[in-house]
This record gives sequence, C-alpha cells and structure tokens, in this order.
Amino acid sequence: MALHDKIAQLLDGGVRDQVFPGAVWGMGDADDLTDAGVCGLADPADPATAMQLDTVFDVASLTKIVAVWAVIGSLWEEQRLSLDDAMAALLPELADYPLGQVTVRQLLTHTAGVPLRANLRALYGTDPRAIEDGVLQEALHQQPGQAVEYTDRAALILGFLAKRLTGTSLDRLAETRIWHPLGMRNTCFGPLPQSAAARCAPTEYDEATGAHLKGVAHDYSARLLGGVCGIAGVFSVLSDLARFQQHLLAPGIAGPAGFGAAWIKESLQVHTGELTPPRGLFWYPADSADDHVYVHYGFTGTGMWISPKGDRWAVLLTNKIHYSRKRGPLMDIRNAFRALVFD
Repeated sequence: MALHDKIAQLLDGGVRDQVFPGAVWGMGDADDLTDAGVCGLADPADPATAMQLDTVFDVASLTKIVAVWAVIGSLWEEQRLSLDDAMAALLPELADYPLGQVTVRQLLTHTAGVPLRANLRALYGTDPRAIEDGVLQEALHQQPGQAVEYTDRAALILGFLAKRLTGTSLDRLAETRIWHPLGMRNTCFGPLPQSAAARCAPTEYDEATGAHLKGVAHDYSARLLGGVCGIAGVFSVLSDLARFQQHLLAPGIAGPAGFGAAWIKESLQVHTGELTPPRGLFWYPADSADDHVYVHYGFTGTGMWISPKGDRWAVLLTNKIHYSRKRGPLMDIRNAFRALVFD
C-alpha cells in the first residue's frame, strides 16, 4: 500500500472512532510540499463542512514555535540576547524578582522552575499590563535547572521579553520578522475576521456563548490577553506551515525569515544534559531514544515534526478538542503518523 493510502487509512480510523472530527495533513522536504490529504468534517454536526486543504486551524501551542521560538531566534541571531543571559540582564527591572535569575535557555528548555499552572485572571485581573507585570514578578515553582517540567508560562514570559526588548507587540514581531517574509499570508493571531472564521475548524464547546469556539482562541489565557499571547492564539493553514517547515530544512528557500540556519541547528539538539525528558529549544525529540525527528504539539490537536537529517517535515492538523480533552487516542495516532512519515 502506498504511503499516502496508509496515512489516509490511519486518519480515517481517527474520524471513525471519533478521536477527531477531521484532519488535514501534509509532508515534504526542503523544496516542496510533496504529499497532503484531508479527511472528515470540520464540524461533525454539519455534513457540508468537509475538511479542505485550506481549512483554518487554531494551532494552539504551535504558537510557541511559529511565533515565540521564531521571534526569539531572530533576536538571538541579531545578538540582542544570548541563551545564557539572565532575565535581569535583559530586563533590569527584574533584578529584585525571582525570575531575574532565570536564563533564556532555561525558559526554552522548560527547566526554569516557573509556575506550572495558574489562573491569570484570578491572580492579576483583566488588565493586560497588570497580568504581564504579575507574571514577570511572581515566585518560582522551584530552583532553575533542577527538572524538566513543561509549562505554558515559559512561552508567555518569552513573548513578554520580546515585546519589552523591542517595544513591539508579539503579533507584529511575528508578522514582520517571520510570517510576511516567508509568505505565510493566512497565519495570524485571533480573533479572526468573519471571512477567515468561516473557514475555521471549530474547537471546544464554550458554555459562555453556547457554541463551539470558531475563530477565537481556545486557550483562555490568549483570550484574556486579547488574542495575542506567547502560549497560544495563532491560526494557520497547511500551506503556511509547509513554508515554515521548508525554511527549517533550507533557510531562505521559502523567503528571508528573521532566523536562519544557526538558530535552527542550535534548537534541534538536546540542551538538558542528563535531565529527562530530553529537550531542545522548545522543540524536543519525538522519540527520547532518537534525536532524528523533533516535534511540537498543540492542545487543540495539532502537530509539527522536522528532521533535518532526513530532509523531511510533516504537519498534522486536527480539531480533536471539539470532542474531548483526552490525549491518549490522539497520541497513538500521532505516533503512528510519525512512524509512517519518518521511519
């Protein structure tokens, strides 16, 4: 059976078993998108909403890659910061706060010891500046460098750092430094205008509105901050993410993005030493026993894989959160998808 047919069979099974309503996938190399496909519906309640190659997805934590990681990489390549800079060296106003001792590398490897989860509204209210100040001034969960603990807070902090260093908002930084140069015309922070929201795969049911979220970020922190947030909030399509991935394999081939080969090479290697699980810079090995393929996932049901050694990339976009927050069934499909594409 051809690889395309194997992937289609796998993802059709996910639709049949109600792991996700539908999916859009693609794979390629440095030169192009070499294969792609769709299955299922964007909205399982509407038979007219068949998934399309240009369906718009709330990519959730892929925001950390296509916005925060990429923007920080552009600042690193401009020598505006280094990986071992402490936050207080970059933002002197943090000298008297616990976060001041944390380094950029520790934030990018989830070893900073920052809080794991917290209700930002309950802690700091609804004013964006009060939230930003509160996050930057809060206590650490534990001493930096002691453990690898995935937390959204790291990306939130790095987004605030980029804004304060440049005086420019994260959405504008991502647009001007990354997305526009790469020709990613359908990638942006939400909320989406109605024309784009109409093409969006709906995510989780929102009791406040009595409907599934569509064109509005699923992540609560992103909504609290007006849609622009280092944690989540970006919407995109397969073709745009393909251009981003092509750039990772051959910097410049898809356009002159603000980061290049040096940042990519630095990021796609383990930075956590003997600590487990192993981590690169926001990216991490898809298999902890093999650093051939690096991955990043989004909570809504999205995923991006990259293998410079294999000259191959892959993207899987689903709106699995429409059905459930359970991770197990989707992870089984993600792992099988990765094995088909890269093994």
